[in-house]
Amino acid sequence: MARVALVTGGTRGIGEAISRRLYEAGYKVAATYAGNDEAAKRFNAETGIKTYKWDVADYDACKAGIAKITAELGPVEILVNNAGITRDSTIFRMTPEQWRAVLDTNLSSCFNLCSLVVNGMREKKFGRIVNIGSINGQAGQYGQVNYAAAKSGIHGFTKALAQEGARFNITANAVAPGYVDTDMVRAVPVDILEKIVARIPVGRLGRADDIARTVLFLVADDADFITGSTVSVNGGQHMY
Repeated sequence: MARVALVTGGTRGIGEAISRRLYEAGYKVAATYAGNDEAAKRFNAETGIKTYKWDVADYDACKAGIAKITAELGPVEILVNNAGITRDSTIFRMTPEQWRAVLDTNLSSCFNLCSLVVNGMREKKFGRIVNIGSINGQAGQYGQVNYAAAKSGIHGFTKALAQEGARFNITANAVAPGYVDTDMVRAVPVDILEKIVARIPVGRLGRADDIARTVLFLVADDADFITGSTVSVNGGQHMY
């Protein structure tokens, strides 16, 4: 029977590419989204992948969402924590709301979802968790103390989780993308984007599918000896 995979933020950008790759590989995929109903409907119409709307920063919403997915598709055996937002500002101007919004959505969501699926994984003696970090969680980035803190936290969270899950055949790994050609990166001013690309040794932005192929490898049944790792997919921009 096909394993059930949950991808948060799974209807656009990197999340969409991950959802599509998993679905094409034969997994039963549930893709969550927060607010863009039009994009979710288009994604569902194009792929046939089921979508679920809730705020991953809200523990109770996550609990209800997991219960619904379990009832409709089965227990979640593969979890990809991809949902993320930015609220960029220097710390001199950053508000507590900007700080909390990014930490809650990008980092606390990993706790929310992992804590809700890990017991089922323990019972089955199988689980694959992939948390999407960032090059900016490894190297830092001006104007992103909130985002860098959240993504760096994901990397540490993943290593600790990997130690807890290992004896139950639950792996936990992180993928740290570099600058990927998504809506978020396209919003960067052209002159700044040109400088970013100039610092990438392979000479291009990443593609969402570069990340998706990495996730597909890490969630495979026979990837059971890889856990606690952070896989950098950044074109050589930061070798960590």
